[in-house]
Amino acid sequence: MESIESMEPQIRKMTLQDVPAICMIEREAFATPWSEEAFIHELTQNHFACYLVMETGNQIVGYGGMWMVMNEAHITNIAITEAYRGRKWGEKLLDRLQQIAKDYGCSGMTLEVRVSNEIAQQLYRKFGFREEGIRKRYYSDNQEDALIMWADL
Repeated sequence: MESIESMEPQIRKMTLQDVPAICMIEREAFATPWSEEAFIHELTQNHFACYLVMETGNQIVGYGGMWMVMNEAHITNIAITEAYRGRKWGEKLLDRLQQIAKDYGCSGMTLEVRVSNEIAQQLYRKFGFREEGIRKRYYSDNQEDALIMWADL
């Protein structure tokens, strides 16, 4: 029998019941994490939002989200819990988000990433993202600049 550690992750739509687990990952991954209320708002009020969770063995190990407005998709966040990083599961999430955006008729995708986050930038470049600008002092925790990246879908 296959162990949970070797199982391929499953990706599905995020539900309200997932929010506490998502917030744990959010706090682990980001210096300025979103609140439970922010995720609840995204799931119940934002009709442009699409959020996915990744799970293995009934444990949520990652998530990703985007807004789709007109023909553009904007990645809001992607995170994998620390214990499951390095398995290319972030790639699986990003690939699924890009496929959904294409299915909804989006022709481009954008995101912001910390200028210091080389690991994330490498992932995004692998998926066709290119640097298009800088948002000065974008991050409130340390005033770090954000790199604006775009990909054609």
